[in-house]
Amino acid sequence: METLSAYLDRKHQELALLNGCLARPLTLRTPVAVVEVIEQKFRLAAALKAEHALHDWARTETDWAHWGRLRAGPFEFSYDYQRADLEVRGPPFYHVEDAARWDTIYTSSGMAATSALLLGSARVMAKADILVLPGSYGETIELIERHARHLRLVAVNHAPGELAVRTDRPRILLFDSCAPAAAFEATLRREASGLDLIVFDTTCFSIGSGRIRRLLGWACRQQVPVVLVRSHTKLDSLGLEYGRLGSASFVGLDHRVSVQGRQLLADLKKEMRDAVRLFGGAALPAHFPPYVGTKAYRVLTDRRVAAILRNGRRTARHFAATLPGSSAELHFAHGLYVTLAPKRSMDEHHARQIAVDLSDDLGRAGLPLRHAGSFGFDFGATEWFHDTTCDRYVVRIAVPDLPTPLWDEVAHAVAHWWSSHEQDVPRSALPANASA
Repeated sequence: METLSAYLDRKHQELALLNGCLARPLTLRTPVAVVEVIEQKFRLAAALKAEHALHDWARTETDWAHWGRLRAGPFEFSYDYQRADLEVRGPPFYHVEDAARWDTIYTSSGMAATSALLLGSARVMAKADILVLPGSYGETIELIERHARHLRLVAVNHAPGELAVRTDRPRILLFDSCAPAAAFEATLRREASGLDLIVFDTTCFSIGSGRIRRLLGWACRQQVPVVLVRSHTKLDSLGLEYGRLGSASFVGLDHRVSVQGRQLLADLKKEMRDAVRLFGGAALPAHFPPYVGTKAYRVLTDRRVAAILRNGRRTARHFAATLPGSSAELHFAHGLYVTLAPKRSMDEHHARQIAVDLSDDLGRAGLPLRHAGSFGFDFGATEWFHDTTCDRYVVRIAVPDLPTPLWDEVAHAVAHWWSSHEQDVPRSALPANASA
């Protein structure tokens, strides 16, 4: 358990790290409450972005001034017109061995990285199968179905024996960090000799996660090349949405991958760079957090995520005990959020309204729960969520790194609210084919 005192001390260190990135640090007061932590952190983020804009006023999209290299903290950038040829030099985000040797392409968001990679792959693979695990990110599936027509979606089950099957088409495994824990673990126990490429969306895992290292080790043993795609807007900004930033990191695994595998990665890199240029998806230098790369950043990020995971496990146990008929998925591989579903099915609109009402009611009671469409904040967040495994709409409760007793209080209040309101689904909000 983490006490309020220990939490405030940790958050003071986070604030000091952010403040130290300013050319003219602000005078900070030591926070004595959660709300002060959140307010000071967002003010510091605004100050950092404002200082960057004022200092680099001449570095426009056309880069007309050419008066030296642009920097954001430890990152250095060079580019010409509209950042179509953006080059980034700086520390790797991932805490894994030899990450600095990877070839990383930065984009304007995580979905921009995934889109550019998958759409660019059409120039490398005229036809291919893409295997998806249960619970994969809904927008990625939508992208493939609507725009990546060269990729044939193949849904695999929780114990995917299909990974060792060879066909006449190239085969890509979309390994998503949104997957349930059972599907994640079952996959790593399987042989993958039938795969040509693994695309691993790491967004929901910490940059120092052992699960990332485990998957890379599994891919290495299977001699399959890997591309890691990621949204850095979530867990990599110390609880701030500092800016929209995504990346794709190409991991060739050196000599342990075949010549064909290394050539595939080289071709994909080339086509993805062209796709980023043609779709206008290049990253913005101002969106690179200037506090990345230091030892303090890594330690504090690891401590944040550890606290989230600890709170998440406690929440899952409590909901399983108190809401046995309403828990949708409590055990995602990432452990960052849980989902709840009423006993009667609902549409997207009503799932959103439940999330709003839940956060509003508990917020008015003074609890740090907000309606927000993301996760990894310093407060709990509610939002609607499409459960692709069961094709239903549910409510997502994103767990923060709040002090253990305080978050326990929030989780208990959520369970009580849910029990009291679960039958309040209006008939008008139900799908037309919902049973009575």
